[in-house]
Amino acid sequence: MYVVDFVEFPSHSAAASARFCEKAFGWTRHACGPTYTDVGGAGVGLGFQADSEERSRAPLVVIRTDNLEAARSAVEAAGGVITVEAFDFPGGRRFHFREPGGCELAVWQPVR
Repeated sequence: MYVVDFVEFPSHSAAASARFCEKAFGWTRHACGPTYTDVGGAGVGLGFQADSEERSRAPLVVIRTDNLEAARSAVEAAGGVITVEAFDFPGGRRFHFREPGGCELAVWQPVR
């Protein structure tokens, strides 16, 4: 199963971006450290990444899967190139890839 359920936005201030969403739209925010904030209530999960070493240049669409290893194999078999090796984060594990047209996406698997 593959489902788009999260979009991560680059931001110069994750806290300011999340506060804006809270004030403008009534969405909730949850700081996940000094440079990352999750936002809830938007219909799809949102996050703001302010770490200059980790933030993408454009919004990052994140696809949920039940099997991260199988997803990586499928991505590579279809011509995708891994851009960030799999890593753990609170709630799961994910990797990033670039598809043949040049878009960067990510696949994540929740912690069970």
